[in-house]
Amino acid sequence: MKKEWLNFVFLAILVALLLIGCWNFVLAPASDKQMPVSIRLGGWGASPAEQTLLRQVLQDFEAKYPDIKVKHEIIADQYMDVIKTRLIGEAAPDVFYLDISEAPFLMSQNVLEPLDPYLTPEFDLADFATPLLESFRYRERLYGLPKDYSTLALFYNKQAFAAAGLTAPPRTWEELLTYAKQLTVDLNQDGRIDQYGCGVLPDLARQVYKIEAFGGQLVDSNGYAAFATEAALQGLQLLVDQYRLDRSSALPSDLGTNSVDEMFGRGKVAMIITGNWTIPYLNETFPDLEFGAAEVPSINNKPGTMLFTVAYVMNKQAEHKAEAWQLISYLTGKEGMQKWTSTGFALPTRQSVLAALGYARDPLRAPLIAGIDYATPWQGGKNLSIVATNFNNQLLSTMLGEQPLKQAMVRAQESANRQIRANE
Repeated sequence: MKKEWLNFVFLAILVALLLIGCWNFVLAPASDKQMPVSIRLGGWGASPAEQTLLRQVLQDFEAKYPDIKVKHEIIADQYMDVIKTRLIGEAAPDVFYLDISEAPFLMSQNVLEPLDPYLTPEFDLADFATPLLESFRYRERLYGLPKDYSTLALFYNKQAFAAAGLTAPPRTWEELLTYAKQLTVDLNQDGRIDQYGCGVLPDLARQVYKIEAFGGQLVDSNGYAAFATEAALQGLQLLVDQYRLDRSSALPSDLGTNSVDEMFGRGKVAMIITGNWTIPYLNETFPDLEFGAAEVPSINNKPGTMLFTVAYVMNKQAEHKAEAWQLISYLTGKEGMQKWTSTGFALPTRQSVLAALGYARDPLRAPLIAGIDYATPWQGGKNLSIVATNFNNQLLSTMLGEQPLKQAMVRAQESANRQIRANE
């Protein structure tokens, strides 16, 4: 009897286990369903319109790739400092923005994933403008794909030009200086200058092409500051003389404004040299302003401008690299890039998208596009931030009349190079 009872208990347990197994089998498809992979995308803040546009592009990506979810992380302040800290702490986003100026340093630190192994013929890398790609190569490996770009162009007030009897924008720097004097006027006849010829910024990011115009260089082959040579000073002197001697240019602070764009929009200056970002700003903020654009006037018979761009890069420590690449390839692919650049906030880095959107036929954007063939990339080696800080401080003191240009640049160069050596 005891044996039969044990057999019964054993049979009951066996049946129960079988029932539990069947129940789990029935539920398995729901409970074992693979969860979407989460990818973190890091970037800095932008205008509300740009943020809305990016959210839409990311939603389109998730709709196309439902197994991938994107968490967009906005780093509002000290972006690169935060990124560098998180990379050290293994907490950086899987994919993040990298500005062209910061690329040489970060590419040299072995913290970015080379993208070459992920590229396929279908991605069509040759569709990108070559100068943009080369800015994100290091030791023959590609570490970033540029999402958009801008060069600098000359923007001019058409009404101010007409009032001064000027029918076309200047093509050389000599013409620009002459035009600026004609456009610097006392509009109200009260003894005050109400309109300057040019609005200028003395920061290095807008001066490198002037340094190079007469054969100068920003940094030498070893990455040390080299902008205090006579050749470099010759180009920079053009900026200083226009401000100090001709008095036909003004800084934003001179006129109680925050930027050259605002100076121009308010009619306080008739010409500025700036980028694509100015176009939507002026159209939204000063809709009645009539303005045109032209290529930056040549200096010493050489065309010159600056090239600015931002790339998507992959964290080398990203857990889901295949999915991270899927996001990068969509955002910089033809479909994603056309959506991102379709409103005109930025210029597409793919030639096919540029042609599809017709920007080369836009009279305001055509000069910006033309400049990419001869633009100077906003780069200066791994220590550009040190070089730029010292340059900007000393050049501003020259603009304010506190010291001669040569003295200021020698001081800036020596100070920058001391700091670079101290960091080696």
